[in-house]
Amino acid sequence: MILALESSCDETAVAFFDPARGLVGEWMHSQIALHGRYGGVVPDLATREHLRNFAPLLEYACAEVDFSKVTQVVVTHGPGLAGCLAIGVAATKSLALALRVPMAGVNHLRGHVFSSFIATHAESPAEFDARMDALLPHLGLVVSGGNTLLFNLDRERRVTVISSTKDDAAGEALDKGAKLLALGYPGGPIIEQRAATGRADAFDFPRGIGPRSDLDFSFSGLKTSLRYQLEKMTPAAIAERTSDLCASYQQAVIDALVRKTTFALQRDAYRSLGLSGGVANNRALRAALDGVARGRAIPLLAAQPKHTGDNAGMIAFAAWADPSVHAVAPETLGIAPSLAL
Repeated sequence: MILALESSCDETAVAFFDPARGLVGEWMHSQIALHGRYGGVVPDLATREHLRNFAPLLEYACAEVDFSKVTQVVVTHGPGLAGCLAIGVAATKSLALALRVPMAGVNHLRGHVFSSFIATHAESPAEFDARMDALLPHLGLVVSGGNTLLFNLDRERRVTVISSTKDDAAGEALDKGAKLLALGYPGGPIIEQRAATGRADAFDFPRGIGPRSDLDFSFSGLKTSLRYQLEKMTPAAIAERTSDLCASYQQAVIDALVRKTTFALQRDAYRSLGLSGGVANNRALRAALDGVARGRAIPLLAAQPKHTGDNAGMIAFAAWADPSVHAVAPETLGIAPSLAL
């Protein structure tokens, strides 16, 4: 049984993973309402909330799961906000010493990488290794507020980054777009909601796609284009056409993600396509990539909605499924705020 803690940003989370059964318990405290007052995450407040919430979450977990069955404790040790990561690592060290079990640090981004396979394991834990082998090599797209990248997961489960973003991440671009439109926080889900009643072809925003040989993403130009468009409109016109603006802006993000992913798929004989990260919860993006996967007769492995954002379930699962995760001595594990995939 693996006990996992996640506190890389503004979600305090705990989860248990049993290889024979899957995720047997997940608990999380969200800070969205708190940070929404400030239009974004305030690091000091996030750290304070982790201090407040880990103990209650662990108490809830203790009432549901027998801690004596825990054989390993793992934690997100990077990337993320330094103060937030430190709280999770400190709590994990205490738990590992108290339970007298090994501990390990897990790369948050590798948690997203493997989150696409959680549902595959849940369908048949005993057959997971064989089923996963049949899905490799795998092309994955991680798209969130802090990261946008394409990666290759080969038959030995080694991860190779194929492309990343040159500037803003897709989720960051959506959040900044929502801020320009004065829609509130978090911006991505609000833009998606407003886009549902708008026309995606109402405004012509740049895609930043570039030549087929360039797989890196770029979204800063899109944000600037929206700002220039709004400067040409009156407040009344903006209010009247907010849904169209959201739909067109969101479509520009989706088009860039889909086109770059399509270019990458054409470079190798991939057996599956993955989608993970916070923006992976966007229904229009899921539908578009599902169409791409169907066109190549491969499955789309999209992370379940509850595993798209920051969560401990994917950290627990990655600790088991990712061969790069190894136990370490408590005194040697530190935080890595800028840890790369």
